[in-house]
Amino acid sequence: QVRLVESGGGSVQVGGSLRLSCAVSGLPNKAYCMTWFRQAPGKEREEVASIDLGGYRTYEESAKGRFTISKDNGKNDMYLEMNNLKPEDSAMYYCAADTRRPVSQRAARCGGIAQGWFDYWGMGTQVTVSS
Repeated sequence: QVRLVESGGGSVQVGGSLRLSCAVSGLPNKAYCMTWFRQAPGKEREEVASIDLGGYRTYEESAKGRFTISKDNGKNDMYLEMNNLKPEDSAMYYCAADTRRPVSQRAARCGGIAQGWFDYWGMGTQVTVSS
């Protein structure tokens, strides 16, 4: 059975740091993209950061320079180092795996791809940033 389990969330003050982890097991296929999403109350779920098979990273604009996505070599487990946190970073953070891309899109870069391409999702970990 496929499992994606996030951990590492919590409550921090503005300017603080957190490191989120996503433990992945049971994927039947390779993941073209491993991606962190977040969703705040009343807002759409948005992509935060993504990493592809070759280690290429993409970031949501506000995360650039503050967040770093990484993964274990040879594994799908991934991490999100979050520094200089801001109140607007408060959200439920989810990890997701893209394993069923259309054949014609196999070479497409991660970042901005349809959320429907992500066929496996974790249950989320809460991040709260306060002043």
